[in-house]
Formats: sequence, structure tokens, C-alpha cells
Amino acid sequence: MPTLNFNLIGHGAVSFEITQLVIAGWTGRDMASVEHHIAELEAIGVKRPKTVPCFYRVSASLLSTDAAMQVAGQDSSGEAEFVLFSTPHGLLVGIGSDHTDRKVESYGVTVSKQMCGKPIGRDLWHFSEVSDHWDSLTMRCWRERGGKRVLYQEGPVTKMMQPAALISRYASAVELPVGTAMFCGTQPIIGEMGFGDVFELELSDPTLGRKLAHRYSVDALRIVD
Repeated sequence: MPTLNFNLIGHGAVSFEITQLVIAGWTGRDMASVEHHIAELEAIGVKRPKTVPCFYRVSASLLSTDAAMQVAGQDSSGEAEFVLFSTPHGLLVGIGSDHTDRKVESYGVTVSKQMCGKPIGRDLWHFSEVSDHWDSLTMRCWRERGGKRVLYQEGPVTKMMQPAALISRYASAVELPVGTAMFCGTQPIIGEMGFGDVFELELSDPTLGRKLAHRYSVDALRIVD
């Protein structure tokens, strides 16, 4: 299982092992927004989920703080998500991308989640430092394609279920098991969903005047039939 190195803002360098990686899907608080995201995916052939929210277990080795990743072909895309880490240092929060192969997703969501690496930012916050003003946080994502950078996603974390609610749905407890990382859902896409040469992610905290950010480039490897 991977041991990852991070910068815990205000505390310094930390490292910890991740033994379980969970991708939470269809986590919206507002069912109209959930339906919007389901419709986005249905438009590219993805079947409707049987339950909401749902939780996909994928390999923890997919997590990476690298600034570049390789994928097969140009059928994948990223999306900004806040990520919870249950660690010996407590519950931490970061920003990541549930980069997913959309072609594979049309016939197997769980398999598609396993097809691509899961980029995450190196900087983290203690969840306790943002829990009392959690609903003021905002997530954004920019996509660069063909040299053009555009806003791809934007919205408050209030569009997703609160962390405690997600944890209780997944673990039937008030805490995630130590060693678990959970991607917690995403915003609707602005414009067309699809491949990007670069994705930039941001989790902004206007109350404390700070942000978590990560930028990664995507190298699309040629598919040989």
C-alpha cells in the first residue's frame, strides 16, 4: 500500500499509508443536481446508478501527487473533488481529481474508476480547522485543451453531502477507518465533458483566506488496435 508525503498546512511535512481508496458517487445534497449529473453521464452512455450515493472501492496505488499522468487514448477526463483522509494525524481534507475513462464508464463504472490514476494535491488541511465553516468552501476546476484554458466546474461544497453524512453512509460510523481516503463527489460540468491536456483543481476557503490547489497534465498514449 502506498505511503504518501504531504504538507499539512500550518503543521509541516507528514506522511501516512493509504490502505483503502473509496470513490463516492452521486453525493449531491440536492436531488435535482444529482439528477443533472446522472443525465450528463447518461448522455455518454453511462447507466443510471441503482442507489445514491454509491461507493466504489479502487486500488489505493492509483493515488498520486505527481504533476503529470499517462492515460490510454483521449477518452478520459478529470473532475474536482474534495478528498477526506483518515490518518494517524486525524481527519484531513485535500483536493483531488477522480480522473475516469469515460468510454469504459459507459459499460462498467467500477472498472472505469480503476483505469486511471487519481491525482491529489500535496497540501492538506486539518478538517477540524474548516468544519465550523465548511459550507463556505468552494471548488473549481479548469481544463486546458489545445492551449485554451476554460472554467470547467465551479460551485460550493454545499452541492455535495457533508463529510459526516458521507462517512456515516459508507462506514456506518462517525469516523472513517484509519488508512482510508475518500473522494466525495463533484460539481456539474460547464459545457462539454471530455478530454483535457491539463486540469487545474482548487478548494477555496474564503473564511480563512486560503486555498488548496493542484495542477496536472495528461499524456494520452496512442491506442494500437
